[in-house]
Amino acid sequence: MMITRREFVGGMAAAAGVSIAGGPVFAANRSKLPIAAVVTEYRNNAHADVIVGKVLEGWRQDGKAGPDLKLVSMYTDQTPKGDLSRGLATKHGFPIVKTIEQAILQPTGDDRIEGVLSIGEHGNYPYTPKTRQHMYPRRRFFDAIVAAMQKSGRIVPVFSDKHLAWKFSDALHMVNTARKLKIPFMAGSSLPTCWRYPSLTLETGVEIEEAMAVGYGGLEAYGFHTLETLQCMIERRKGGEAGVAAVQAVSGDALVKARDAGRWSQELLEAALGSLPAKLRSKNPIGPAVKQKATGYLIEHRDGLKSSVIMANGFNNQFCFAAKLKGRKEPVAIWFKLEEGKPFGHFEHLLRAVEEMFQTGRPSYPVERTLVTTGVLDRVMHSVAEKGRRFVTPELAISYQPTNWGFANQ
Repeated sequence: MMITRREFVGGMAAAAGVSIAGGPVFAANRSKLPIAAVVTEYRNNAHADVIVGKVLEGWRQDGKAGPDLKLVSMYTDQTPKGDLSRGLATKHGFPIVKTIEQAILQPTGDDRIEGVLSIGEHGNYPYTPKTRQHMYPRRRFFDAIVAAMQKSGRIVPVFSDKHLAWKFSDALHMVNTARKLKIPFMAGSSLPTCWRYPSLTLETGVEIEEAMAVGYGGLEAYGFHTLETLQCMIERRKGGEAGVAAVQAVSGDALVKARDAGRWSQELLEAALGSLPAKLRSKNPIGPAVKQKATGYLIEHRDGLKSSVIMANGFNNQFCFAAKLKGRKEPVAIWFKLEEGKPFGHFEHLLRAVEEMFQTGRPSYPVERTLVTTGVLDRVMHSVAEKGRRFVTPELAISYQPTNWGFANQ
């Protein structure tokens, strides 16, 4: 029902004629493609720093080897205290421009851009009053990038960091626009490409009876990461992703009642947490904290799959996954490990996937994954604001098939 990391990457290498170490690594003789970056802000450890910084200063941001990309223009929406972009522009010789259109159109000749990094994370932006969703300008960035490409008559690949937009209608607009204009388009979290312990991926076509991802932190910002942890695994089930029929967020007494009613599995929660190293496990993971601080996202899929996210605040600070597979007595459980501290190496493996799209013009994995997680997250935030209302989600009738893009080596 599962394949090992060695079998997985070996098959990829044989099929693609590449060597793989520390995640997919492709031909070393590729030219450095010129790209543009459109970011909210560029300060230490912001997403612009840990993504664009690897283009400028190498995978480990130490001046050594990095992606086959060259930053030739940057637009910054805000310039906070501690901004790094101006100093880096002087050091590396790229311009910081006043508009997104200039970022796309100003480079010419050998520096004509071949890809765009759109990073709408961090910065001083408002929240929606009712649902407390952070209104990052991801659609505004995307629309301005597309308008500039249309003006130039050239379409190049675009990567949009994290969830596509704070509201699903904006996300759907972005994906539909990319389809219409045939823009190679990717989005999403670094979690699907980070390290996994054990180093396993589910076999395509696996029959999943129930699945759970466990996370922590803010219900929107980190809830998205946890949803992507879940989705990158369950999309591999028999038939692929079939879409989401309903979403509900529960906490407190309602979370406990949902467990007792069989809507989420205590066994899977314990299995997921059991994948963590002993030093990272809570001494009392299943006690009163479940009721007092945790929130569950209950997801009903159109093909009958039942999945959930437990934001285990109060007794967990890691990302992990567990699933019941047909024909297997014990759940499979995986720890999704991040690098704590600079250079946050899990972003390296996200950037490797993006780089491959820039080089080939083909997304490394489907943007529909992030369309689904964006839509679920939007409904979750409304459910939280409406004290656990269950939302039927016909708009999330989104089906797609996964690809075999890999994840980081141990």
